[in-house]
Formats: sequence, structure tokens, C-alpha cells
Amino acid sequence: MQPYQLSVTELLNSMREKKLSPPELMHSYQQRIREVNSSVNAFAFQFPEQALAQAKAAEQLYQRGDYQPLSGLAAAIKDETYIKGQITTNGSYCLADAVATTTDPVPQVLMDNGAIVHGRTTTPECSTAAVTWSDIWGVSRNPWNTAITCGGSSGGSAIAVASGMASFANGTDIGGSLRIPAAFCGLFGYKPPHGKVAEIAPFNIDPYCHHGLLTRELADLEYLYPFIRGSQWGDSHSFVPDALPDNRPLTSLKVAISPELGFYAVEEDIRANLLHSAKLLEQAGVAVELVELDWDEQVIQTAKVHQRALMGMFLRKNLDTAQNRPKMTSYLRWYLDKVAELSVEDIFEANLHVCRMWDALASVFKDYDLLLCPTLATTNVAAEFDYSCDKISVGGRSVDANKGWFMTYPFNTLGQCPVLSMPNGVCANGVPSSLQIVGHPYKEQEIFTLARLLNQLHPKLPDPSFNSN
Repeated sequence: MQPYQLSVTELLNSMREKKLSPPELMHSYQQRIREVNSSVNAFAFQFPEQALAQAKAAEQLYQRGDYQPLSGLAAAIKDETYIKGQITTNGSYCLADAVATTTDPVPQVLMDNGAIVHGRTTTPECSTAAVTWSDIWGVSRNPWNTAITCGGSSGGSAIAVASGMASFANGTDIGGSLRIPAAFCGLFGYKPPHGKVAEIAPFNIDPYCHHGLLTRELADLEYLYPFIRGSQWGDSHSFVPDALPDNRPLTSLKVAISPELGFYAVEEDIRANLLHSAKLLEQAGVAVELVELDWDEQVIQTAKVHQRALMGMFLRKNLDTAQNRPKMTSYLRWYLDKVAELSVEDIFEANLHVCRMWDALASVFKDYDLLLCPTLATTNVAAEFDYSCDKISVGGRSVDANKGWFMTYPFNTLGQCPVLSMPNGVCANGVPSSLQIVGHPYKEQEIFTLARLLNQLHPKLPDPSFNSN
């Protein structure tokens, strides 16, 4: 087994025991990037010489025995997340020369604990799509089936981890941008409850907005998450008290299963994999029941309004100029046009609908500890898909091209709920399928308790095959 194939915990143990050196690990990632990145396009920027120099410095720390908790690991950071002194294009020609003057909380704490940023990963322009392609960086592709999208907007991050080009990666999630690519690429992606991970202004005040990590192994996510979790003075919303840990036995948990969340069309392979996961849980002694959730397609409109009300208005104010318009992708122009149509009444009605959404979910959570549902309604989405002009159907039913085919954003609308996306099989097109474990507001421990069991019950996915169907 090559170093790039090892998990975070295996890598750290190997480096601590001096069976593997940080430079050997970095060389392994760099070789892997040379072998496969041209097929999938995960990176916007790479820093090979800088990363290798930092790896050599980490080697000295291990030799002296005063290494840091993440020393030598290679972290891929999304080309939306600021690192001081680095260009952050956010997938846009409009920002091709934009050098960050500050560092965001998540990469800062990762680097403070020894992680090495060896590359910046691709994202759709201004993170406004659930697929990853842009005019500046081209099309990023699914490592399991290169004709299919890797998801977005943290698509490059997911590719880098799934393909063995990084130890782990960060991602942001304002409508599913972490969980969607985690699902497409067979990874574990966790959206913490709003406020559990510090974010920069003004996105820290948006309960839709979250920052998290992508890993190949559940144990890696559990090891890494505590480093980014916690309050920082730059984010007043991050001072959320920790809930008491719940050490209840699995057999005392009640789990609700909702394949459609009330209104989605869902592909049969995804539905079948979810029901198979439910059956495995039931056989393991967990109480599992199908539920009806009283949501309808207004959920889609509510998410659109809320995303446009803060993120969209921010982009419109700072980027939408006559000089920039010709540089933009078709979908960003479409998105900004929709932002311009937004009214105060739209925002008011969306806020009222959030209350109705919570009432419906609360009626489930009163009787159940956790909710299981798909992450995606379909994996049949082309890598070049453009929601501004293309159509999409799921199971033969036409759905909203912008948001009708992924099932993540309801839990951004209800951003206090923690959600873990994890693989639970393979779809007919060779792309992994994925489920979401949704918890009560701010109750994180039960999610990981159930995820550990599901992880044991499902066979581990093989490495991606880079097939093109």
C-alpha cells in the first residue's frame, strides 16, 4: 500500500513511529497528483516546493519528538477559503489576481497544528453551483466516473481526498456544498451545527453557512473535527455551549427513515441503498421506522431566497459590475439576475416558511432521535451540467435544475441541526451512493454513534477506478 492510500490516523501513527517521514508522504501525494489530476482536475493551485520544505521541517519535529497533532499531513484547501498571501479566485476570472489579506479560522487552526497546505482546490464560480466547473479552471470530474460531476461547490476538495491527492480537505456548506461532493465522491462530510465552527463575517451571521471537513474514513473525521470546532473572537455566533455527550446504547436510539423528505423524486438505486442501510440497522438491534415528513417543494424556494438574501446580495454588491459581467460564467450571471429580482416580501415569506419547516421536522424529532435520508436524489448529473440552461429529471420526473436533485439544503435552512453525509453503497453508474444522518439541534454525539455502526455494517468502498461511461 502506498502512503497516499493510508488514512489520517494511520499516517500519523506511521510518522510518530518513524516508519514514514513527512517528505516521503509529500512525495507520494505529489506523484499521485502527477498521475491522476489531469483526469479529474482537483487543483487550482499547487505549492510543491513550499510543501516539501514544510514537510522537511515537520520531519525534524518528529525526530526531536516535539511534533504537533497534524504535523506532516497534507491539507487541500478550497479556492474560496482565505489564506493570507495566497490568491483566492473563488473560481472566477473576476478575482484572478485577488490576494488574501487574512486567513480564515479553519485553515489557520489546521496550520497552527502542523497541517501543510499543498494545494488549493477547484470550486464553481463564487460557489454558486452544486457541480464544479468554471471558465477559469475548467471542468472537475468524478473519480469514479469521469462523465459525472464530482458535486459542488467543494468539488475539488472531494476529488483530492477521494483520489489520494491529499490527507484531508476543507469545504464550506451553504446549501450542501460539503455534503454533495462528499456523496458523489464516496467520502465522509460533516456539516456542524451553525456556530460550532467559526467563520468570517458576514457569512458567520448566516445560519445557512457552515465550514467542515472531508475525509475518506470516519475515524479521520472524528480525529480532525475537534481541531476546527470551538469559539473564536472574530465570530460572535461561535460561542455555542457544548451539549452534554450522549452515551446512550445504540439499542435505545429511535431512527426515522425518510427516502423522499416529503416531496423529492429519488432514483431507485439510491432509495434501495437507503432502505438496505435501514434494514442493516434494524438487524443490529436499532429501532428504525419509515416516516412521512410534511414538506413540499416550497422548501426549494425558501432555500433559494435565503441564499440570495445574504450571499447573493454580497456578491452582487462586490462583484456585479458592467466590467465583470462578460467574465462571468453563464450560471453566475443567471444567479445574480435572480438576486436582483428578490423582494423584501420574498424574504419575509421565506422566514415564515422556515418556521413551518421546523414544525414538521420537530414533529418527527419528538418521537425519534435521528433522521436518515439520502444526500442526493440522483447521481446522474453530467460534469458539465449548467443549471442556468440545462434540464434534469430524476426517475423520469422533471425537477428543478437548480436544487431539485440534491437533498442537503433543508438542513441549511434549519442550520442548527448537525448532519453527516456518508457512503452506503454504489449506484448503477458506478458512483457511490450516500445517506445523511440528521440530528436534533446541536446534538452531535448521537450522529457519530450511529455512523460508527453504519460504517461497520457497510463494506468499505474500493479506490476510485477513474472510469468514463
